[in-house]
Amino acid sequence: MNDLASLSRLIENIIRYGTIAVVQMKPPRVRVKTGTLTTTWLPWIALRAGADREWNPPTENEQVLLFSPSGQLANGVVLTGLFSDHIPANGDREGLHRITYRDGTVIEYDSITHHLSATLTEGGTTHLVSPGGINLVGDITHKGNYTQIGNQKVTGKVTVSADVVAAGISLVKHPHIGVTPGSGMTGKPV
Repeated sequence: MNDLASLSRLIENIIRYGTIAVVQMKPPRVRVKTGTLTTTWLPWIALRAGADREWNPPTENEQVLLFSPSGQLANGVVLTGLFSDHIPANGDREGLHRITYRDGTVIEYDSITHHLSATLTEGGTTHLVSPGGINLVGDITHKGNYTQIGNQKVTGKVTVSADVVAAGISLVKHPHIGVTPGSGMTGKPV
């Protein structure tokens, strides 16, 4: 290959900027628009793709780098994750690790303030399966209803602001039978 134009094209194609034109899930491939060209189906680089794997496919119009060994675009691989004017950064300070999902859900950890936050979009749900158990250390504030299936053991004082109902009997409003004035014991609640 002594053609200077061909050699120049190959060198130019080794690393190119582009944007995702189309995403295919099976097999995982993308087509990249770079200049006036659109590539064939190419793999994108994932953070992990071995025994441990991470799946987070790119989206259309995401800015990328296209690496093509020997300058052949058909043999390229795509590196995602370049912010652009079209899709700007979702953070603006040191110490913040934030993931923003397309539905508006945000999971973030701020290593400066030591705060972990997960905010799901309206109607979002959480499902956690941990057969070995869950151990929480720290105070818990819970807002909303709570349903438990199984036994509960409490070590310490339980304070209730309204009432406790057990087997249909109110702790606050239950009547007693066999009440006698004086030092006698009452009967069981009715």
